Amino acid sequence: MLALHSISLLQFKNYTNRTFTFNKKVIGICGQNGVGKTNILDAIHYLCFTKSYFSNSDVVNVQHGFKGFRIEGHFNLNGKEETATCILRENNKKEFLLDKEPYDKFSRHIGRYPCVVIAPDDAILITGGSEERRSFLDALLSQLDAEYLQQLITYNKILQQRNSFLKAAAESGRLNEDLLKIFNEQLTTPGNYIFEKRSHFLVSFLPRVKRLYSDIAQKEEDLSILYDSKLFDISFEALLESTRDKDLQLQRTTAGIHRDDILFQLSNQPFKNIASQGQRKSLLFALKITELDVITEEKKLSPILLLDDVFEKLDESRITSLLEKVCIMNQGQVFITDTNEERLRSHLEKIKAEYEIITL
Repeated sequence: MLALHSISLLQFKNYTNRTFTFNKKVIGICGQNGVGKTNILDAIHYLCFTKSYFSNSDVVNVQHGFKGFRIEGHFNLNGKEETATCILRENNKKEFLLDKEPYDKFSRHIGRYPCVVIAPDDAILITGGSEERRSFLDALLSQLDAEYLQQLITYNKILQQRNSFLKAAAESGRLNEDLLKIFNEQLTTPGNYIFEKRSHFLVSFLPRVKRLYSDIAQKEEDLSILYDSKLFDISFEALLESTRDKDLQLQRTTAGIHRDDILFQLSNQPFKNIASQGQRKSLLFALKITELDVITEEKKLSPILLLDDVFEKLDESRITSLLEKVCIMNQGQVFITDTNEERLRSHLEKIKAEYEIITL
């Protein structure tokens, strides 16, 4: 069992000094736009992932006029009380502590408090480029497998070094073939690990997404979901060799697992080109709820679920269906933001959820 009992925010976004307590399985957070509903969810995300869900920079999350912030949460993990603390110091140095003990590497915390987010901007998973879908997949696998996260960190570090080497070689007009060979060897080890993990995982994950999409859409559609990677056809070593001249010309590594994608097609056409807004939202929910289910099965622990303003442009039946899946069938704690408190209460009453409402 995983539950967040309280969270304290100091100089975080629009909160100068505020504490919220959570006593129910389902917590509704209601209020007009701009009052800080999403900021509470982002603070929870910080405590689960050591970083923001909505921004790449920690500094932008400091309340205007202040330097630094502090987020502290009190969790119950399998019957044990724990305190997680994230601090951004005035010098912009970030610290993360568990029961007052600082982590030497933030990556060691990932997966301790599994968490899934569904937010309006997540539509980019369907409509955006391959980087968005890789990030989704990497975040999911990193919560399930600490070794995957370490291999991913290693891969990205070597990739950056190889790209810097290619740029320097182009600028100087001199190429050290031996050093390029070393970079290739160093890149293939974590790259092959990541590819094997992704491909093995997606064999079962993608069909589940497709089935759930049909359930949410309440009809069968000609949807196909495929993992796209050149490593299905060629070894990583041979792939790097085949793109050698192109890499040197463009001064970056043009092929590898950092270029993989998950392809969505509807009636043999790109899904994002022909799908309606309702179909896109249904596929997003299918991806995220399958993520929730898989984490629960693998970790024997229901993740914290953060739903940010997901009801807009959904019909009443789909709202009820979604809430039944995440609030009743799912055993984990759920945080839901909504501008319409009456609507949220009505739906939660309808499905007989155990809930509380925080009004901002």
